Amino acid sequence: MSVPPIGAVLAAAARQPAGAFGRYRTLSQRLSSHRLAIGGAGVLIVIALLVLAEPFFAHLLGTDGETQDLLGRMQGPSAAHPLGTDDLGRDLLLRLLEGGRVSLGIGVVVAVGAAVIGTLIGLIAGFFGGSADTLLMRITDGVIALPKLPLLIVLAAVDVTKLGMPEDWAQSPMLSFWRIAVIIALVGWTTVARLVHGATLSVREREFVRAATALGARPRRIMFVHILPNVAGPIVVSTTLSVGGIMLLESVLSFLGLGIQPPMASWGNMLTNAQDLIWSAPALAVWPGLMIFVTVICCNFLGDGLQDALDPRA
Repeated sequence: MSVPPIGAVLAAAARQPAGAFGRYRTLSQRLSSHRLAIGGAGVLIVIALLVLAEPFFAHLLGTDGETQDLLGRMQGPSAAHPLGTDDLGRDLLLRLLEGGRVSLGIGVVVAVGAAVIGTLIGLIAGFFGGSADTLLMRITDGVIALPKLPLLIVLAAVDVTKLGMPEDWAQSPMLSFWRIAVIIALVGWTTVARLVHGATLSVREREFVRAATALGARPRRIMFVHILPNVAGPIVVSTTLSVGGIMLLESVLSFLGLGIQPPMASWGNMLTNAQDLIWSAPALAVWPGLMIFVTVICCNFLGDGLQDALDPRA
């Protein structure tokens, strides 16, 4: 067998990415080759910036998304109202941006919360095994078997005042936001848990984990320092892909009148308010529906790109 020249070996080694910086550079190179993912990420960034800039647009237009003008109901686009007004004379652009802040906020908060719950359960079950694995995975299977939409509808319809919550809290606009976020997070962690469980079963048998165990490392350190960074890829991909699905769930609940409650706007309850005006004022339904469609598609494109970039077989 011929031995390559030492110069060629050193040149090849110099081209290899080194350490964490090299891994991140390789990840960025793989992700940049996925045009749909880059385009989806760009659109999501633009939507997020527009949503966060809602106070600026309100100042520029001299109004806000809650100001009603019954004499200016369902007007077309104009300089004062770039997208027109809704059935109560409120500026449609500002309502759309306010609704985007709520819908995107629920998508991100719930996705992160569900990822944290699923990661903890998957790590504990996969690392310790035995009865802990059996118990936690059977609980996961039970939650997966539950019909999610009927369960969400039942939980969202619960009157929180009957649970001892003060009346002023029950009437708070933010209560519907956090109630929907908690309800969806409590049933949405199962996918991450199964992914982390499978990855942990594989990683815990590798040499560096056995070496850490032999050196006396505590189980908590092994799980969060040695195992978790090596199973982060599936977590990131699953979390990104779940944002779109969570936004759709929130939209469905809001469309059914059980999600975000007025006067707080979301793209889902904007669709609910527009369903009776679909023929007389179709823009009231087209704009929030289009924003939901574009955001969900871009989240899926970004998730697909991350999945390809983080795949070690790529």
